[in-house]
Amino acid sequence: MADAKVIPFDDDRSRGSGTGGASGGAVPRPARRRGTGGRRPGAAEPAPVREVQPLPVPDTGEPSDAEAAADGGLERRIAGGLAFLRRRLTGEYEVDDFGYDAELTDQVLMSLLRPVYENYFRVEVKGVENIPAEGGALIVANHSGTLPLDGLMMQVAVHDHHPADRHLRLLAADLVFVLPVVNELARKLGHTLACAEDAERLLAQGELVGVMPEGFKGIGKPFGERYKLQRFGRGGFVSTALRQGAPIIPCSIVGAEEIYPMIGNSKTLARLLGFPYFPLTPTFPWLGPLGAVPLPTKWTIQFGEPIPTDGYAPEAAEDPMLMFNLTDQVREQIQHTLYKLLVQRRSVFF
Repeated sequence: MADAKVIPFDDDRSRGSGTGGASGGAVPRPARRRGTGGRRPGAAEPAPVREVQPLPVPDTGEPSDAEAAADGGLERRIAGGLAFLRRRLTGEYEVDDFGYDAELTDQVLMSLLRPVYENYFRVEVKGVENIPAEGGALIVANHSGTLPLDGLMMQVAVHDHHPADRHLRLLAADLVFVLPVVNELARKLGHTLACAEDAERLLAQGELVGVMPEGFKGIGKPFGERYKLQRFGRGGFVSTALRQGAPIIPCSIVGAEEIYPMIGNSKTLARLLGFPYFPLTPTFPWLGPLGAVPLPTKWTIQFGEPIPTDGYAPEAAEDPMLMFNLTDQVREQIQHTLYKLLVQRRSVFF
């Protein structure tokens, strides 16, 4: 018996015409060429491929999923706002012993400061990971700018960028708490008097405390002395940190010095108004209220590596030499970082 011939399924020869049977073999087809040149002479033009248009969706009057979600989000925001107003009007909200109102700070005050922080001063934050996630800590920063906007911007930086959502409690001068309106707002934001007792209580409660030891000497210095740190007092912040064993975190702020270039100081007006100084800038008071608008400088806030204090004995807080050395260490670290940031800065405004 002759050997059978196996024809694969995909072989064109198995699909030949009657003239090309098993005995005669398959006639090979001419190879097809792509493109218009592949058409045989006289062949009809291929029908054009028409784009299939989607069928119109009938308008049923029902909102889409996205519209429903947006409407639901809007309703929730309105309901939340009304509930917030009701608590404000009925007094059903909480403040701590220092007057700090966490709800008002998160929902209102930070929302007012955030556009200034993000869009006007365009603050860049570095080293926020150096702030501990829990427990008391003392942030020590330079002070400048004629008006204390640097403290507020530092507060927004911690609030918005720290992964543990920490809140910074600033120590403020006595003048802040005698000014109308400013006094209430400062208390609501969590500020308190710059005294050792309040600072120790906050640190003992595990709060993050901010202090600017230069005080009015730093914020009211002439423009020609910008970014030159003034004296850090007698080291009271160091003794406070030592008593609580809280780490000290140096903080350097660049950009605040140029918002109100202070070219003069009217001491007579300062005495009449009870202010430590009365600034004269290129725009204030010559342009009236318009002159009080700060210049839109570019800011950088850098938090340095913590300086631990928990390794010292309790009586170390009474050692003047140790306090002097630690104070000088913090001051030098802040000053060195300021110089480094100034070298890296491309422009005052960009």
